[in-house]
Amino acid sequence: MLDGVSLGVPAGLVTVVTGPSGAGKSTLLRLGNRLEVPTTGRVRFRGADLASVDPRILRRNVGMVFQRPVPFAGSVRANLAVADPKSTDEQMSVVLDRVGLDASFLDRVADDLSGGEAQRMCIARTLLTTPDVILMDEPTSSLDPENRLGIEALARELATEGIGVVWITHDLDQVDRIADRAFVLIDGRNASEEESAAYLTRGMPEEES
Repeated sequence: MLDGVSLGVPAGLVTVVTGPSGAGKSTLLRLGNRLEVPTTGRVRFRGADLASVDPRILRRNVGMVFQRPVPFAGSVRANLAVADPKSTDEQMSVVLDRVGLDASFLDRVADDLSGGEAQRMCIARTLLTTPDVILMDEPTSSLDPENRLGIEALARELATEGIGVVWITHDLDQVDRIADRAFVLIDGRNASEEESAAYLTRGMPEEES
């Protein structure tokens, strides 16, 4: 449950949301894509209440990358076509290249991909909609160190192109590497400045006995 949380997503910046398990990070992200609906308060996109925005339009403009990849049945090409049925192989190859996969993957069966390959394909699928905002829920948790750094670099690159990126992570080293802004949630609320500084320095302290 979230309580009184306020977060803006500026264009052209990587906003990292971190905090302990159960703090509400994933819930916050899902609210931004209307996968969950607030019982109180409002979520706005371009000044409009999300409740008034057509979900299909919203999800083309606000992309979502989940912690675990969600491939559809069929080839990688078919998966990418879900995002943009009119896209050409050349356009698909461009987004695959951005996530470190070559054009030969278009003919691969999505269910045969490794976890890391499937996640990168899902990121490419999101990029194909050319969103204004990308919400990323621990997107590198299934990747090896090399590909993790590659996706981090991609997030930074997307921000330089004017996209607002929201990235959830428990990894404080990752926060240091990619964040323009770091936002700490504790127990479903905005952490205070003191709590945020303490958490970003050393994580959650052990409970006192």
